[in-house]
Amino acid sequence: MDLELPSEVAQLKEVTGQFVRKEVAPVADRMDREEWFPRELFRRMGEHGFLGPTIPTEYDGLGLDYLAQAVILEEIARVSPALSLSVGAHSNLCADNLARNGTEAQKRRYLPPLVRGEAVGALALTEPEAGSDALGLRSRAERRGDGYLVNGSKQFITNGPVADTILLYAKTAPDRGAKGISAFIVTRETPGFSVARKLDKMGMRGSPTGELAFQDCALPLDALVGRENEGVAVVMGGLNVERAVLAAIPLGIMAECLDRSVAYARERRQFGRPIGEFELIQEKIANMAIQLEAARLLVYRALSSVERDKRSARASSAALTFASEASTRVALEAIQIFGGYGYMRDLPLERLARDAKLLEIGAGTSEIRRMIIARELLGEGFGG
Repeated sequence: MDLELPSEVAQLKEVTGQFVRKEVAPVADRMDREEWFPRELFRRMGEHGFLGPTIPTEYDGLGLDYLAQAVILEEIARVSPALSLSVGAHSNLCADNLARNGTEAQKRRYLPPLVRGEAVGALALTEPEAGSDALGLRSRAERRGDGYLVNGSKQFITNGPVADTILLYAKTAPDRGAKGISAFIVTRETPGFSVARKLDKMGMRGSPTGELAFQDCALPLDALVGRENEGVAVVMGGLNVERAVLAAIPLGIMAECLDRSVAYARERRQFGRPIGEFELIQEKIANMAIQLEAARLLVYRALSSVERDKRSARASSAALTFASEASTRVALEAIQIFGGYGYMRDLPLERLARDAKLLEIGAGTSEIRRMIIARELLGEGFGG
């Protein structure tokens, strides 16, 4: 099993890291403090190819795999997990989903602007009454003549307040439950669509999250993605890929916390010695490194798994569960190593800790992911 990054992906990781340190680092703190989304910076990321790594080249993407997507998110997350989350929602949840499931006309119309960063993408699945029960959504899309009329609301939508292109899930046959879900493309200009409000969050504050409203939202027939009433396959395949890809964000958080902790332990002196000489500090650093490397192996395995079969949920659920929980622990340990300085907002450690917590909640909570793993192992009859 070769764990070395392919040369093309390794080069992409290095280029992304250089861009992030130069362009993102100077504004990361402002993004958090002001809940500011850097639209112009986002467009420049598109110019460098960071927004469409898995999109085929004929739609201006790089035509690479999910590992390439993951290394981009990891490098961005080292400086701004919030921006990494927005990029992941844009390039994976929205653009990659459209590339895999859209018609040729849809892909030619919507993908190039998304890849270039001229448009911001989002995915609208979660609702006020459909969070962990993602398939229990209530938004409805009724067939009306030569189109659909959508009514409903969406909650906790990453990029929602700034999105130009939204992949929306709604019930077209409510009596059929999960088998009555369809997927649609909605644009910001669509009549009947509005941003109900922008949400104020504990962390990931530079990644705008909001409530979306659809009131007699009129969509043409060609807004349908895939077949009518067959959106559940799009939902579940997308969720498995999402978990594997977004698990790279905790890797970036852990890597940054570890590097900063090692450097600080070498330089900070107490009782006449560098604190790195104290065994309890060494233990913390060793445990941080172990968790990072274990998480990386799980994430790379999950990325390989969803490349082969997007229906298998176990590997991606395990990767995101372990990596997200480990990143919270590692960020808190980094703060402990830095002591009072770590608790101050002058350093990014407290921001990284706040940002890390979201990954235990989003893309299915840790509890839901553990249930998915157990049920896949136990087999039929243990579905609750």
